[in-house]
Amino acid sequence: MEKNCQPMITEQNVQLLAFGAHSDDVEIGMGGTIAQYCRQGQEVAICDLTKAELSSNGNVELRQKEAWKAQSVLGVKTRIQLDIADRGIAMTDENVKKVVSVIRKLRPQVVFAPYYEDRHPDHGNCASLVKEAIFSAGIKKYQDELNLPAHKVDSFYYYMINGFHKPSFIIDISAEINIKIESLNAYESQFSKQPGSIDTPLTNGYLASVLARESLFGKEVGVEYGEGFISEQPLLIQQLLREKK
Repeated sequence: MEKNCQPMITEQNVQLLAFGAHSDDVEIGMGGTIAQYCRQGQEVAICDLTKAELSSNGNVELRQKEAWKAQSVLGVKTRIQLDIADRGIAMTDENVKKVVSVIRKLRPQVVFAPYYEDRHPDHGNCASLVKEAIFSAGIKKYQDELNLPAHKVDSFYYYMINGFHKPSFIIDISAEINIKIESLNAYESQFSKQPGSIDTPLTNGYLASVLARESLFGKEVGVEYGEGFISEQPLLIQQLLREKK
């Protein structure tokens, strides 16, 4: 796992880039979708804004190891760890530049961030920061930390962490649900009661609620499991009807 974005000089091109406030956010919201695109051979990257140093359970070193394990389960090759302070995801020039550098470095087609309506303020702040950085990343004269060339993202969508909202679209993850569960199980410090651990919403049946949500989303579109996403822009439909046989 990359420790931060500073040493990354060589540019890449990824198809999909998912941001989270903390490691495990992305896996909760869209682990199945990520696994699906990795299995298709697409380049997928994850960026965690903070090291989750204020987590009630576990510590930074353990959470980094768990994130690496979850990344391996999903098949993700690139995971970037920024050093924004936990509970400090503010809209500052410094923070915007850090996220812009990641976007310009990886040059993704599609970017995801947590949906802003969430019980945890860091998730909403992450959404706002990423949205701001996407806009700035496309401005030619805007200077990021690494002085990289501008990059315009094709699409920006939100995934859900704690909430259950009406999605703009749903991705069928029936074939990837077990991979998603395995990636979440990598975060034992967060989702399993350990000796000396503190009771939190995450240690009391949280994964079962995530699974139930994906089951409900799946039923909405006639599949077993689905992950829901929200778009602020209308979605273009190229073809309403299947081709005649």
